Amino acid sequence: MITAVSPLVWIITVVALLAIIALDLLVIARRQRTVSIKDATRWVIIYIGLAALFAVGLFVFHPGPAGSEFVAGYITEYSLSVDNLFVFVIIMSRFAVPALAQDKVLYIGIIVSLLLRAVFIAAGSAAIAAASWTFYLLGAFLIYTAIRLAVDGESDADFKENAVLRLLRRVLPFSADYDGARLVTRTDTRLPGRRSRVLLTPLVIVIAAIGMANVIFALDSIPAIFGLTQDAYIIITANALALMGLRQLYFLIGGLLERIVYLNVGLAVILGFIGLKLIIEALHGSHIDDVGFVHLPHIGIAVSLGFILATLLVTTIISLAKTGYDRRRQEAD
Repeated sequence: MITAVSPLVWIITVVALLAIIALDLLVIARRQRTVSIKDATRWVIIYIGLAALFAVGLFVFHPGPAGSEFVAGYITEYSLSVDNLFVFVIIMSRFAVPALAQDKVLYIGIIVSLLLRAVFIAAGSAAIAAASWTFYLLGAFLIYTAIRLAVDGESDADFKENAVLRLLRRVLPFSADYDGARLVTRTDTRLPGRRSRVLLTPLVIVIAAIGMANVIFALDSIPAIFGLTQDAYIIITANALALMGLRQLYFLIGGLLERIVYLNVGLAVILGFIGLKLIIEALHGSHIDDVGFVHLPHIGIAVSLGFILATLLVTTIISLAKTGYDRRRQEAD
């Protein structure tokens, strides 16, 4: 695994992330009401602040490109993860999840997906270290994904249970209804001749659906961050901090998602850019600096970060202008 930090730094980082996860769990356990806009705003600011503090620490204590790579990677992962929120909204609606249970469901689903992403990142780092041609595959995959995203748009609006979820329903004992925010419930023992049974509530299915949705989205976002850095430490911390803040963002911007109508186009541009960057870096690694009359430029992390930020800014401005124009037309009619 490619990394520039010592085992001690890894241990300290993992302990800190586990402490944040435990604090989050404590907050959820003590909360007896639905998440308010005020709660969500406060926690989104806290998580973004933690990411900013971590970036400052890299700039100060880890001279070199690590700080810039983390910032670019974090912004890329966070912006790509926003697309997950569309799916989260659909899943919550599809399974009619009680409002009080949604925070717990998102928390467990994201933690599961974070563990699975760590496995993918380790495998990706090993593949890149073993063969330089992996960059060609990742670059081509990102460009293909960008084209598909730009042409097809959001394809998850008709979410349906996949084979894994249907298998869980057949194999595991589930109750027909929710029991608040509980994952396990018991059948009613007051009925004559009936013995109490321990059953899983439908929340388990919802958690599995959210976890798998996050893993599917990782197939796009993890290759994208490999186009910005190959340091496994930067990749894992950027993914962790982006995913941890995603849950609260779900409660904060719910309605705003419908207004960013060109989000998929902006994400497609970012994925296409990073895919092209990966292929150019692979060609440079093969000592190919020119293709015909075209000189292949070196795309540094500063250029990548600037391009990503500019794309997100333009996407947001154009989207808000479009929805505002459409709303005024409707009011005029």
